[in-house]
Amino acid sequence: MSAETARGNTWWRWVLAAVIVAVAAVVALWPQLTRDADKTAATGTNKTAQAVEPSVSEADRAATALAACPQPSGAPVGDSPLRGLELKCLADGKPVDLVAALAGKPALLNLWAYWCGPCAEELPLLQQFSQQAGNSLTVLTVHSDTGTAKALSRLSGLGIHLPGVEDPNAKVRTAVGAPAVLPISVLLRADGTVAKVVVRPFTSVEDISATVAAELGVRA
Repeated sequence: MSAETARGNTWWRWVLAAVIVAVAAVVALWPQLTRDADKTAATGTNKTAQAVEPSVSEADRAATALAACPQPSGAPVGDSPLRGLELKCLADGKPVDLVAALAGKPALLNLWAYWCGPCAEELPLLQQFSQQAGNSLTVLTVHSDTGTAKALSRLSGLGIHLPGVEDPNAKVRTAVGAPAVLPISVLLRADGTVAKVVVRPFTSVEDISATVAAELGVRA
């Protein structure tokens, strides 16, 4: 056999060996690639399923016994960042023009979510404060996440009956320029303009009273 023929045979052996190694690698990785593809498909399906909110019946809403949302009084509205913002009432699912409904007296909007621990501690304090304040000020909860059914269940478990609205896309937080944290309280003047954005949980009814008195001039 000539030297040239020997070199040719060696080259083909190297090519054959490389092909064998490549095929072996694909065979070894195939189960993992299949699992990854299945996992990706499943994850995509789960995300789609999560994006679809289950419907909440009138009976579910009524069982929570939430106070009705305030209705527009025709009071003048100022240049509020919340002007024109419409959200659904937690009590009945009907749309609420936020600023128009609150105009006429000061208001405290409490941004919360069903999964938020500090929110669960703060909500009972806000209900006590609302009872003290009476008609001098409106306390409105703003559920700032998806999951209306979970929000209603959370409120029911905490014994909260304050009026509230659904804000699954955090429109209120975005409009007032607040950070992506919870809870947040937005204090509104009687014309709907923002007096203060409180980015912390209240620690007591006295804390709420003092903050509201300082920012809105309402004492409860």
